[in-house]
Amino acid sequence: MQRSKLVSQILEKKNYLCVGLDTDTEKLPAHLKNKPDGIFEFNKRIIDATLEHCVSYKINTAFYESMGTKGWEIMQETFNYIPDSHFKIADAKRGDIGNTSHQYAIAFYETLKADAVTVAPYMGEDSIKPFLSYKDKWAIVLGLTSNAGSKDFQQLILSDTGKPLYETVLETVAKWGNIDNTMFVTGATKADFFEDIRSVVPEHFLLVPGVGAQGGSLSEVSKKGANKDIGLLINASRAIIYASGGEDFDLAASEAAKEICNEMKGYIV
Repeated sequence: MQRSKLVSQILEKKNYLCVGLDTDTEKLPAHLKNKPDGIFEFNKRIIDATLEHCVSYKINTAFYESMGTKGWEIMQETFNYIPDSHFKIADAKRGDIGNTSHQYAIAFYETLKADAVTVAPYMGEDSIKPFLSYKDKWAIVLGLTSNAGSKDFQQLILSDTGKPLYETVLETVAKWGNIDNTMFVTGATKADFFEDIRSVVPEHFLLVPGVGAQGGSLSEVSKKGANKDIGLLINASRAIIYASGGEDFDLAASEAAKEICNEMKGYIV
């Protein structure tokens, strides 16, 4: 998907919500748990219920890969079901030597038809470049993540520059790609860092997990992280897809997404 189309969708809908389809078989509503196609039916009904309230979907591939061949088939069905009007993210966090990354890019861009894939930058430029070689596809690079362990490496201060490592990652990776094919993962629980991040990558999109169940503030992230194109995709997973554990789960998901969407409208000038 081209950046212009993504921005247009955000401004037209007045929301920048990404619904995370982190579908856990243990958390399926009881009436779907024993159905052979229960996971896909769950995903399908979530998509139908939230489509008008979001601009993107993010599939965490681990929840599907853990099921083997069946899980991959469900993941592919789910990607196929999401309409092309919505930005499709494969949250796979891949990163390896160049020829391996090239195969990952084929898997997610060509086979699954994802618009974007999350990648880890630890192995350097040659591990990221294959994901940047596709037209209208995006690499979403881990920047400053929401988990507690981000302090172990990402927030270390480099002795030669006095900057935290994550800033160097942002500065360096931004030069490998551009604002049309590169995003950065920035956790909502790190809202105090957003102004610094925007000083380094003012025009790039940020994928922001951690709002909702993880305690991140939509208000803080929106006020500190938005740019002229909004430049944010706020991901919410559990707070939406598990809003109810009953047969009305899709209706509850719709209401949860709508509530977030309505709050977002207040932050779009």
